Amino acid sequence: MTGRDRAMSRRRLFAGAGLIGSSALAQRKSGGGAIWSAEYTASKGSVSLAMFRKRIGAPKAGETPMPVLFLVHGSSISARPSFDLTVPGHGDYSVMNTFAAYGFDVWTMDHENYGRSSQTSGNSDIASGVEDLKAGVELVAHETGRPKVHLCGESSGALRAGAYAMTQPDRVDRLVLCAFTYKGENSPTLTERAKQLDYYRTHNRRLRDRAMIRSIFTRDKAGTTDQALAEYLADQELKFGDQVPTGTYLDMTAHLPLVDPAKVLGPVLLVRGEYDGIATVDDLSDFYKLLPNGDRQFAILPGMAHSVVLGLNRKLFWHTMHAFL
Repeated sequence: MTGRDRAMSRRRLFAGAGLIGSSALAQRKSGGGAIWSAEYTASKGSVSLAMFRKRIGAPKAGETPMPVLFLVHGSSISARPSFDLTVPGHGDYSVMNTFAAYGFDVWTMDHENYGRSSQTSGNSDIASGVEDLKAGVELVAHETGRPKVHLCGESSGALRAGAYAMTQPDRVDRLVLCAFTYKGENSPTLTERAKQLDYYRTHNRRLRDRAMIRSIFTRDKAGTTDQALAEYLADQELKFGDQVPTGTYLDMTAHLPLVDPAKVLGPVLLVRGEYDGIATVDDLSDFYKLLPNGDRQFAILPGMAHSVVLGLNRKLFWHTMHAFL
């Protein structure tokens, strides 16, 4: 069996419509045709990592590869509810649908201990997430023929993406860091979270119930997210249980900084919601000033809080990232 055959054997075409990414949206027409999707599995040793892909039309032998966008989820919500969510009666939040329609080959992945990926005894810290990305990006490069990917991470996903870019600069084209934190100084969210630091040090799991999911969208500024989204998102995410790893919370409260801007060599877009409590403007400005590449941008999006992906003003984020890429 060839390497290509083995890769193909790991792929399962996505047939079920489900509630995330409806079948109607999957058939949405845009330029070259309907949005095609498939599921894959990457391997990090004995750990299986669930991956998902969307693009216009199925891949064809000999075609020119599309630009690749790889989306990296955060601490509390797995990949597809983060980046491929459509809320019945309340709109399309799918970054995957949107950027597939823009002409990108869009991928995302459940990190270890999230969603459909392997459940282990580890705490899935940022270092573990970097190893996940190494495995995932290698599979993407093999499947697409693209040696580099555009990488976009939100919250601790931005830390994962930034840390990966430090260690694998030859694999990253343009880097988008949303809801990022550098040193975490004077962060209201991290100050509050640090009250549980002893717990994070002694436990590898924390409670992530419906109330906690709701709080993601209300802790900074109520009214920046549709409450119907929070409820629907909770319906999707709680299918995977009410526990998630503590590793990223431990890293964000005890081990910052995790990304050295001097070692992030490629173009970078920093995106912050106007009301985001995870990092101050000063904290992000300090990071921005130390980036060595002159091709860099820092965008503050009005009317947005922590999640620019799932906010009411999400189309402003789509525009900002699309323009950068």
